[in-house]
Formats: sequence, C-alpha cells, structure tokens
Amino acid sequence: MKTYEIAIYNQEVRKLVAEGRRHRNLSDAWADTHYIEIKANSPQEARAKLASRYPAENGYVIEEVLTEKFAD
Repeated sequence: MKTYEIAIYNQEVRKLVAEGRRHRNLSDAWADTHYIEIKANSPQEARAKLASRYPAENGYVIEEVLTEKFAD
C-alpha cells in the first residue's frame, strides 16, 4: 500500500464563514483545506476511502489527491 495525501475542505463551512456565520457542528477550520493521509493501493481507492469518511452530501469537497508521499 502507498500513502496518499488528500486535500479536502467543507463547502458549507466555507460559505458560512464567508457570510460571518458558523456551522452548527463543524469548526470554522473546515473552511480551510485540510491535508489527510490515506493508505491505499491507488489514488482512486484513496479518494473512495476518504469520501466514505467525509461524504459529499455533508458538504465535504475533495480538491485533489496528491501524488504518493511515501512508499511502504
């Protein structure tokens, strides 16, 4: 397995912060891009794993899957 770094943010939080409001469940930090490492066999698998933890229907947006950081 390889380790991929995925850039993700929450569009609902980003919109609310831009309006000067707050999300009821998530911190304002989710308006910014977070980089999360995922172990997977391919970039597609890494994206799918992260999407299951951070679903699009909850406002999460995967900006990109960065090239593998480390080879295991």
